Amino acid sequence: MTALQLNHNAYGQLCYTDTDGVVHEQVTPVRAFPMSAPDAGVSLVDARGHELVWIAHLDELDAASRAMLDDALASREFMPEIRSIRHVSSYATPSVWQVGTDRGDTEFTLKAEDDIRRLSVSQLLIADSNGVQFLIRDIQQLDKASRKRLDRFL
Repeated sequence: MTALQLNHNAYGQLCYTDTDGVVHEQVTPVRAFPMSAPDAGVSLVDARGHELVWIAHLDELDAASRAMLDDALASREFMPEIRSIRHVSSYATPSVWQVGTDRGDTEFTLKAEDDIRRLSVSQLLIADSNGVQFLIRDIQQLDKASRKRLDRFL
């Protein structure tokens, strides 16, 4: 297990101390493949966007480093996963969708059909009118009624 020298400064910002002992403040973890391989390929970048360290896989880290990075990534990446589509106000856009997500029930407005992007055969990314990204990890895991509602937009 690899241990990264991570801590938080007085402002709560993530800091990284490199192998030369240089402390880099305002460090941001960035996933290379956030949808297809969220635990593989994470880069720590400084405030100017320069890469400081590359992490091939999060499983290589010790528990404390992994927990700090998981927390930083979770606060940076807000992407609810749609589990069901309960109601769609109209099959023409804009339309209001009522959905169940992994973070609870919500409602959003889909401005245009172009706001639904296919990531793979089974994954979709839906952007609402406020810019929030909703993920459908596997279309086939949705219930039949949800798939039928979604099919009208694809």
